[in-house]
Amino acid sequence: MIDPVLLRENPDLIKRSQTARGASVEAVDRALEADSERRASIRAFEDLRASQNQFGKRVASALAAEKKALVAEAQALAAQVKAAGVAAGDAETAFTSVVRTIANPIIDGVPAGGEDNFVTLRTHGEIPVFDFEPRDHLELGELLGAIDMARGAKVSGSRFYFLKGIGARLEIALMNMALDRALAAGFIPLITPTLVRPEIMDGTGFLGEHADEIYYLPADELYLTGTSEVALAGYHSDEILDLADGPLRYAGWSTCYRREAGSGGKDTRGIIRVHQFNKLEMFTYVLPENAETEHDRLVALQEDMLQSLGLSYRVIDVAAGDLGSSAARKFDIEAWVPTQDAYRELTSTSNCTTYQARRLDIRYRTESGKTAPVATLNGTLATTRWIVAMLETHQQADGSVRIPEALRPWLGGLTLIEPAS
Repeated sequence: MIDPVLLRENPDLIKRSQTARGASVEAVDRALEADSERRASIRAFEDLRASQNQFGKRVASALAAEKKALVAEAQALAAQVKAAGVAAGDAETAFTSVVRTIANPIIDGVPAGGEDNFVTLRTHGEIPVFDFEPRDHLELGELLGAIDMARGAKVSGSRFYFLKGIGARLEIALMNMALDRALAAGFIPLITPTLVRPEIMDGTGFLGEHADEIYYLPADELYLTGTSEVALAGYHSDEILDLADGPLRYAGWSTCYRREAGSGGKDTRGIIRVHQFNKLEMFTYVLPENAETEHDRLVALQEDMLQSLGLSYRVIDVAAGDLGSSAARKFDIEAWVPTQDAYRELTSTSNCTTYQARRLDIRYRTESGKTAPVATLNGTLATTRWIVAMLETHQQADGSVRIPEALRPWLGGLTLIEPAS
């Protein structure tokens, strides 16, 4: 949820953000009107309640002859206070409803526009060049006995798969490498629930325009998470955090589920766009003034991982219309996939400022003793899709694949994956 004070004091900033996102500017005016009505209702309720308290003192000190008439007045006043309280509650609900339709105000410098309007911040590594016709990751995966799409579809339907043999070992090695690096960087590991309550899913901002991407279990009123970000954000909901010694940093390991609604015909081959995958997600609770520095820190950890794996990539500043409602800024890292002759997203790192914390009531205590919302950030440190870029980048003419040196300790020193007999 956006800051109500910012809404009142600088609505034009929020309107500019909505414009950059391609979202409703009229929602800001509706929110301003609802905020005005909410505040007026609260004042009316508080004024009546103050009058009731004063009148109660008058009744208590009145003579017996006066009390009967005064008690009747007190009852009438009590009814007015009750009605005013209901009106104030309704106004609060109406305000919350409209303000939750407004996305997190973007940070200065975020490019306007949609999916194709990103800005490339930097690239790393040379584009791989082969003196043979490279195989795509699925052909390699089948040749190596690493990926079995046919049996995945037989068991669960389209866009499901088995990672088999070295494929399973590759993913576990990748996740463990990322976990060790997260531990070295001060992150606390968590294996998170993958089913969450509606209020947690909603609090993170995932039940907006992309709600159709989420699997829902109506009989249990639970949602399957598409990222451990959801559970990690809910971990400290309704709490006051102690950030005196620095940010709270968590690394959440979980299986993730996405319906991929509306993506028919896109990346149907292989394991690029699937319904189930594993991911290690970094999540940070930090003081708002330190959020942008923390954002850069998360991206640096991701780049270090990708460089260690010998992958060529670019870092992009995602355009406002492609951020999702919670992020005020998002940096994606896209690795080069040779057979697609294109960069494909491997990591996404978002600065959600105080948006999620306001919705989930996560606060810290300021020097004045008052509480204020924290900032939250999230970013991928490893996920199943990375196998795509790794197999294709490090393949050889005979179908074997070189193991990046940095990953070998988690594979018993294995240097080469050879085609299965």
